[in-house]
Amino acid sequence: MPDPFLIRAALAGLGLALAAGPLGCFVVWRRMAFFGDATAHAAILGVALALGFSVSIFAGTLGVALLMALTVSTLAGRGWAMDTTLGVLAHSALAFGLVAISFVPGVRVDLQAYLFGDILAVSWRDLSFIWGGAALVLAGLAWRWSGLLTATLSEDLAQASGVDPARERLVLTLALALVVAVAIKVVGALLIAAMLIVPAAAARGFARTPEAMAALATAIAAAAALAGLWASLTFDTPAGPSIVVAAAVAFTLSASLGGMRRSG
Repeated sequence: MPDPFLIRAALAGLGLALAAGPLGCFVVWRRMAFFGDATAHAAILGVALALGFSVSIFAGTLGVALLMALTVSTLAGRGWAMDTTLGVLAHSALAFGLVAISFVPGVRVDLQAYLFGDILAVSWRDLSFIWGGAALVLAGLAWRWSGLLTATLSEDLAQASGVDPARERLVLTLALALVVAVAIKVVGALLIAAMLIVPAAAARGFARTPEAMAALATAIAAAAALAGLWASLTFDTPAGPSIVVAAAVAFTLSASLGGMRRSG
């Protein structure tokens, strides 16, 4: 019988995979990688505010991640140059968060746990947030799936079909902020974007439909979470980075097999 902390860690990784798989496909399709990075980096500022005002870490990270995501989404809608704007916002929020934590009185914080995750320390309460957040993300994506796909394909086509691209962008923004809030305990702020992008990129070469790509990305993310946990326990490596390494290996294999298929 596995130890309870291993069961909790595995469930946390699977919960994150359920949300990150399909959402990561939209991140890849819409080329929102830096958008996800900026939202994740802002989560550290949320941790600092949560500690300073004695509220839950989940509430603090969700609030700040949501504020960052809405800010970026609004600026994108107004035609701002996104690469520079996202770079400024992402790194500024991360720096402000790291500095702010040092001013929180009487609190000793292991920053590595928030930067790179601490999945082995996940509690049953944390699991309820992770799985609850994953369920909300999946429900939102299922509810707006057709509209999201249409807006992703072409905003002009979406408007002609009666779909509001701004509304679909807002759905993705809310989902992204929620995933950041639940994932910070699992893989940390610096690696959240990788768990969104890498499994989806690995699935892209083998899926023939958007639904198949979302399902395959979820399966790859889940396998990476379990393989990363096994590697962490076997080789005494950090769990969060090990999960991302496992996903990167899956992407490498996918790219190699995809190249072999094309050459054949």
